[in-house]
Amino acid sequence: MRSRIIMSMLTGAILLASTVLGSGAARADASPSLSSSASASVEVPAEFGTDWHDPLTAAPPVVRPHAKSCQVTLAEAQFRDFTPYRGSYTPPDGCGDRWSKVVLRLDGKVKGRQFDRLGYLHVGGVEIFRTSTPEPSPDGIEWSVEKDVTRYADTFRSARDVEMLIGNVVDDTYTGVIDVKVTLTFYKGKPAATAPDRVLTLADGPGGTTLTTPRNSERVVAEVYATGSGGGCEEYWYLTVPATAPYSCRSDDGPYREVQVKVDGRLAGIAAPFPTVWTGGWSNPFLWYVVPGPRAFDIKPIEYDLTPFAGILNDGRAHRVEVSVVGVSEGQSGWSTPVNVLVWQDPGKTVVGGGLLTHEAGELTDSTTYTPGTEHRVDTEGGHRLTVAGYLDTSHGRVRTTVTRALANTSAHRWTDGETVDGLDASWTDDESVTVDGRAPARTTRTHRTYTMNGTTTLGADDRLRTVLTLGDRADSVTTRNGRRTSWSRLDDTYTGDATFTVNVPRDQRHAVGTTSERYRLYGSGGCHDRRVTTVQGALTEDHGGC
Repeated sequence: MRSRIIMSMLTGAILLASTVLGSGAARADASPSLSSSASASVEVPAEFGTDWHDPLTAAPPVVRPHAKSCQVTLAEAQFRDFTPYRGSYTPPDGCGDRWSKVVLRLDGKVKGRQFDRLGYLHVGGVEIFRTSTPEPSPDGIEWSVEKDVTRYADTFRSARDVEMLIGNVVDDTYTGVIDVKVTLTFYKGKPAATAPDRVLTLADGPGGTTLTTPRNSERVVAEVYATGSGGGCEEYWYLTVPATAPYSCRSDDGPYREVQVKVDGRLAGIAAPFPTVWTGGWSNPFLWYVVPGPRAFDIKPIEYDLTPFAGILNDGRAHRVEVSVVGVSEGQSGWSTPVNVLVWQDPGKTVVGGGLLTHEAGELTDSTTYTPGTEHRVDTEGGHRLTVAGYLDTSHGRVRTTVTRALANTSAHRWTDGETVDGLDASWTDDESVTVDGRAPARTTRTHRTYTMNGTTTLGADDRLRTVLTLGDRADSVTTRNGRRTSWSRLDDTYTGDATFTVNVPRDQRHAVGTTSERYRLYGSGGCHDRRVTTVQGALTEDHGGC
């Protein structure tokens, strides 16, 4: 890919924020599901025209309870530049202050010509939603995204300031004004037992950002949005090469990235960032006009269990919390890493003491080898391991929490002179084990995450650019007590695309064709969802669900 082609043009949209997790699935609404016979009758154009199907994903909608509900509008704005929307939030009237579920919904529309843009939504300084936008057709598109934000109930119980921004540029060329409305729907009922008691943000303090937790905290989880974005090479961090290699995106140590959290200077958490592909990515917007890549509309944060450090944090003092991205060259911008901290408190004690028992950080490995030739090649292998354990003397006895995380990344990047052929085959694994051992039988939750990216972009002598790409977002999780499985889940979200168009010509002369599909499978002890959607030249040809 030539450097002037490769960027998906999230240019200038580096948007800072805070957090959200456990968010359920995001979804862009579509027409009712097509049966196999109905799909066969869909009229497929010979090439992309001036309009196509509204964006959609195969992810499941948020399940809503059958209960009394109340709705609040959080934001309603048209984004033309980098001026944030600012408003206020008031708790809903008529649904009390305890809810069984809270669902966020964004409805958006845009028409004309526009790049993909990043956006955030803060309530009282807490980031409850982060998203990116689809690129529009000349005739216009509409889309929607839903997210379960029940875990932010503590934030929603009092009046708060609201801030939202989808940074945008509108001029004679890029005409798309992004028009959005965001609502919260509250469902009355008994709160989920898993909801945190407090949602905290970091404060500015000496030496950086600080955190002060309640002194009776018995579980502490940090959520970190870690997005390489805003134009420039960190938007494509997985394609960067060492400075010695002849490629348009270079980084001192190559493409290995790792998101670290430190507490008072001590490593407290490690994670692999998700390789998000935005809706103009891989040089080819025709891959994403209808079906986005995994997580593009619902940018999930990384979750770190900091409970082993709770005994230290509970001393009533402010503690320094730092987030950094390993592998980013010094002085290089392009990453945002906002943080929320979720806290569960012990109702039986006002002060919960404890301490750190184990801190074992393995050596971080990062090997990148450049091999020159007719086809240049960069091979990367990296990884890291961290184990931390701590104890708390709670009202129900001494509880020990042990967290182990192991990361691994392998990638093979190959390209030709001029980057007319550019390909990547990469995988990331992020394995985590959390064991809680106290009076009750020990509970262990093991999660194995795998992210994959395999694709090639080719630019022919006739200026026809073709991209073939497969993306994978997979996770297996199982919880056991005394060795017996009590719950489990398996996620397999796979995107495939193949699109071709002519570059360096006006829009109506691109003669673009493309087939994209997504299959989203989620099943386990909580139920099952299996849906597949396929589009050809922007027409929805398959929308099939069933387990």
